[in-house]
Amino acid sequence: MTTPRRPLHARFASVSLAALVLVSAGCSVGPNYVRPSAPPSPAFKEAPSAANGWVPAQPMDAIQKGVWWSMFGDPVLDGLEKRVSVNNQNVIAAEAAYRQARALTTVDRAAFFPTVTATGSAQRSHSGGGDSKGTSVVAGGSNDVSSYNAALGASWAPDLWGRIRRTVEADTAASQGSAADLANATLLAQAQLASSYVDLRVLDEEKSLFDDTVAAYQKSLQITQNQYNAGIVAKADVITAQTQLLSVQAQDADIGVQRAQDEHAIALLIGVAPSELTIAEAPLIRTVPVAPIDVPSTLLQRRPDIAAAERSVKQQNALIGVQVAAYYPDITLSGSYGFNAANLGDLFKSASNIWSFGGDIRETLLDFGARRGRVSQARAAYDQSVAQYRQTVLTAFQGVEDQLAALRIYEGEAKIRDQTLASARQAEALALNQYRAGTVDYTTVITAQATALSAAQSVLTVLRARQVASVTLVEDLGGGWTTADLPKH
Repeated sequence: MTTPRRPLHARFASVSLAALVLVSAGCSVGPNYVRPSAPPSPAFKEAPSAANGWVPAQPMDAIQKGVWWSMFGDPVLDGLEKRVSVNNQNVIAAEAAYRQARALTTVDRAAFFPTVTATGSAQRSHSGGGDSKGTSVVAGGSNDVSSYNAALGASWAPDLWGRIRRTVEADTAASQGSAADLANATLLAQAQLASSYVDLRVLDEEKSLFDDTVAAYQKSLQITQNQYNAGIVAKADVITAQTQLLSVQAQDADIGVQRAQDEHAIALLIGVAPSELTIAEAPLIRTVPVAPIDVPSTLLQRRPDIAAAERSVKQQNALIGVQVAAYYPDITLSGSYGFNAANLGDLFKSASNIWSFGGDIRETLLDFGARRGRVSQARAAYDQSVAQYRQTVLTAFQGVEDQLAALRIYEGEAKIRDQTLASARQAEALALNQYRAGTVDYTTVITAQATALSAAQSVLTVLRARQVASVTLVEDLGGGWTTADLPKH
């Protein structure tokens, strides 16, 4: 049995389509992407080493991915942090932006394929007078005409010069950059929560300190009152002791305002109204862990903001190709196949079929430099993104160096502050005993007490600075995130 040969127009269409597919598969105008070089930095100057004599008191061998805050060993903090990625509105907004970027990639990728449409119509028209029953008059009076049509149409613009491929390449890079932005927004919110939590617990410690100080000053006031009643000291000492007590009580009350604000900030970070969150007072965990430090080049894979900046470079590089493609002609192929008949029963018979196939080409001959200007604009945008990428890398290096220096210096300062506090408390006790014995005036007691209180506050201030630096260092190191977490497409 002989297989019938396809009509010439069908064979021509198939050959043309195959040729266009082959041509379009091998051509993409514009520069191919090469990752830009990053500013060199072989090692962190402030990293713990024998050279600078700094060995962290609480070194961490590793940061557990996704739950880096667990290094502080605080179950309340653990519970709060787990709510950030679910309820924080900035994180939710970043996730929605990422989905938008993914959807745009899907839209532009659809341009690789033909657009297929289906149409159908039915029409009945009448002309002439006819008789009262509506019958047609063949002899020239009236005529009823029916027409039925059904067809499938398709059009396709083959990507001969890679404009669509470059567009999808840019969209994919933008989508990956949006995923990195989502990771960065999550890490930023987590770090902000950890820092606010440290502030809140430091205020709890300071509140406890002031409560103890108020109790101590009340005893001092009673001692002064007893001394005055015995005629040993003047009324001025009693008034001075009362003034000192009231001043500390006011400072004690003021802590409540600051603590409430920190609690409200934490509520915002976990996505709830301030009225829905109450954090009970608790002592400050004094652990100051230090995250492991690697060579600076690892930040290129661990910092989501660096990854987002690098993906922006790739996006801008691809957009150069999109603009270069405008120098070449656009070709569109179109065709349709269907049926047209006067009777509905004859619509899908072979004798009623109709088809068409064709194409058009469009080329801009003169635009007075518009295309050249758009290409130059795209290249300038690429150069700008490269500079922004390198600036992001340098800023990351600075951030790590800053926090390492802070941790090293604060650790040494903390030892001095502890010694200062111990000496100040000894001086306070000694001055109070001497006042009871009548060998010093009350001014000496006040000075010693104020010095001891200030020294205790300084200990807490340095501890807070060390813990916040520890949190910020984890943030600057990427929080355990890597570029392997980016979507591939």
